[in-house]
Amino acid sequence: MSDITMRLELVAVPVSDVDRAKEFYVRAGFNPDHDHAVGDGLRFVQLTPPGSACSIAIGEGLTEMTPGSVKGERNSGFQFRPP
Repeated sequence: MSDITMRLELVAVPVSDVDRAKEFYVRAGFNPDHDHAVGDGLRFVQLTPPGSACSIAIGEGLTEMTPGSVKGERNSGFQFRPP
């Protein structure tokens, strides 16, 4: 049996207001890695907590999850509470 290494690198966080959520996470110390509007209704924003190998993705058209449905998730000491 081989040894498999698995890593979590990106977590989608559904939000209702992308700009407000981005501002919230940047104020909390996250690094804004990417912010790209790919087309109408499709925007990808990636933010990474300092020192973390895992980022969050917020935006428009990225997921069918309901904004605010991810509550109380913990990772690297940050508590994610999307606006």
